[in-house]
Amino acid sequence: MHTQETPPRRPRLSPCRLLGTRLALVAALLLPGAGLAAEPGIVIATASPAGVYHATGRTLCRLLDVPCEARPSGGSAANLEAVRNGEVTAALAQSDLQYQAVTGTEGFAAVGPDPELRAVFSLHGEPFTLVARRDSGIGGFADLKGHAVNVGNPGSGQRGTMMTLLEAWGWTLDDFRPAHALPADQQSLALCHGNIDAMVYTVGHPNPSIQQAVRLCDAKLVDVTGPGVDRLVAETPYLAHATIPAGLYTADQPAVTTFGVRATLVASEQTPPDAIYAIVAAVFDDLDAFKSRHPAYSDLSPARMMSEGLSAPLHEGARRYYRQRGWLTAEPPVPPEPATPPAPADPTL
Repeated sequence: MHTQETPPRRPRLSPCRLLGTRLALVAALLLPGAGLAAEPGIVIATASPAGVYHATGRTLCRLLDVPCEARPSGGSAANLEAVRNGEVTAALAQSDLQYQAVTGTEGFAAVGPDPELRAVFSLHGEPFTLVARRDSGIGGFADLKGHAVNVGNPGSGQRGTMMTLLEAWGWTLDDFRPAHALPADQQSLALCHGNIDAMVYTVGHPNPSIQQAVRLCDAKLVDVTGPGVDRLVAETPYLAHATIPAGLYTADQPAVTTFGVRATLVASEQTPPDAIYAIVAAVFDDLDAFKSRHPAYSDLSPARMMSEGLSAPLHEGARRYYRQRGWLTAEPPVPPEPATPPAPADPTL
C-alpha cells in the first residue's frame, strides 16, 4: 500500500455531512443480519480496564454520537474470536495476533485462518515490558528461568507474545517456578505481595499498572534482549526493536531496550461499512485532538496508522474514508501466507 507521508490537513466535517454520516451509521446498526442485532449500537472489545486498550476504546466511544460501549475482555485473542463470531462491532488487537488470526497460525491453528477479518487502522506501539522485583536478582530475560513469572491470562496479547518469545528462546512454561496466568489488572499487586518475582506486559506507555508496581514496591523495568529476541525480530514482519524512554516512571529510570508490536483496530467484513467509516472519521477528522487523549498516541500519523502492523485487508468503511482523503492510492496487499506449515495449537493459549 502506498500512502502519502504528509497528507494534507482537512477541516472537520460540516454539520450537514456530520448529520448524514451519523444517520447512515444509525441505519446501519439497525439493519437485520449485520451480526450485531443483539448489541445496542457500537461495541468495541478492549482488554483489561488497567490498560491502554480500554482507555482507547472509551476514547473512541466518546467521539461517537451513537450508543457505544468499550467492553473489557480477556485481551487480543479473545477479541479476535469475538470479531470472528460477530459479537462486537470492532476490537483492539496486537499486530502479532492479527497476523496469526489472518494466517491461522500459532494459537489460531485449530480454528484456521479468518478470511473475513479486516483491518481498520493501527495505533500506538506496544513494547514487550518485563517488570521485576528488585530483590529477585532478575537483570534480564535470561534470568527468569526458575522464577515465579506472570505470563498473562489465556486470550491476552501479552500471553501470546510471551509464548512466541519462549519458542524463539527455546523455553516452555515449565521453565518458570511457576508460571502464573493472572490478568493484567491483578499482576502488579501480586508482584508487590511477593507472589510473583516478575511480570510481563505488552502495552503502551506510560501504563498505570506498571506505575503502581514501581510506586508501591519499588519494582524495576528490565531489558529484554539477546539472541532469541534478535532472531524473533529478524524473522517476524510485525515485530520491531523498541525502547521505553528513560524517566517515564521515576526520575532515575534508565531507557529500557526491548521489542514490540503495535495496537490495531480490527473488524469483520460483515460489520456495516457506515459503522466503520464513522469510527475512522471520528479519529482522523481531528487527529490532534485524539492524540491529546493519551501520551502513547504521540507518534501517530495517518501514514503509519494506515500501514504499520496491518496484516488483514482494509475494511471497506476504512478504505472509503482513506480514498476520500486522497491517502489511499493503491489497494492493500493480499494477506501473507504462513512461512511454514501451522504448528499444533498450544492448549494453554
